[in-house]
Amino acid sequence: MKSLLLSVSLALSTPLLAVAPLATQAQQATATPGQQVVTTGSRVLTTLQQRRAEFSKNPAALRSFIDGELRGSFDSLYAARLVLGTHGRGASEADVKLFADAMVDNLMQRYGAALLNFEGKPRLRLKSESPLPGNRGIKVSTELLRDNGAPVPVDYLVRNNGGWKIFDVMIEGVSYVQTFRSQFDSPLTQKSIAQVAADLRSGSLKAAAGNGGH
Repeated sequence: MKSLLLSVSLALSTPLLAVAPLATQAQQATATPGQQVVTTGSRVLTTLQQRRAEFSKNPAALRSFIDGELRGSFDSLYAARLVLGTHGRGASEADVKLFADAMVDNLMQRYGAALLNFEGKPRLRLKSESPLPGNRGIKVSTELLRDNGAPVPVDYLVRNNGGWKIFDVMIEGVSYVQTFRSQFDSPLTQKSIAQVAADLRSGSLKAAAGNGGH
């Protein structure tokens, strides 16, 4: 379940201004990070529900939709450096970008279809916004509301990098950056960043949040 929630949560992190009509962009430019997350999250959830039949028959269309939404809102390079940790010290920008792109692609391949399995009409509710220590950005605390089941706490860590972009998602207090850092520590000890990126790209190494996909 947690892997499915991660895919939903990442999909909800789409950029607000990139898809908004020009007439409303001035108003949305003043929106807080939390307001952007909730507003665009609702739009994405509605789109997924409306196009469920289409996406079920056409996985390529689903992948294109999710990929297009995610790449504009997700600070993949910064997130990749956090995941790499000490392994990324002294690494070239080219290697970090290889790893970041491969990690996002692997996530989308693994979890894109899981979005269609999310039953009911989930909704996102904003709880609070608070500054991160060290002026690193903002924590947007939300709840994912489901037709059946208790609300699921989802925190988005965002920073202003050409607009508010997400670099970590915490589901029920579990950070996907920390999970991936632990998961990739052993492979990165044995191989170069470029080699691990190639393994991610080929699918021989999979980015897997949560424990066994629960």
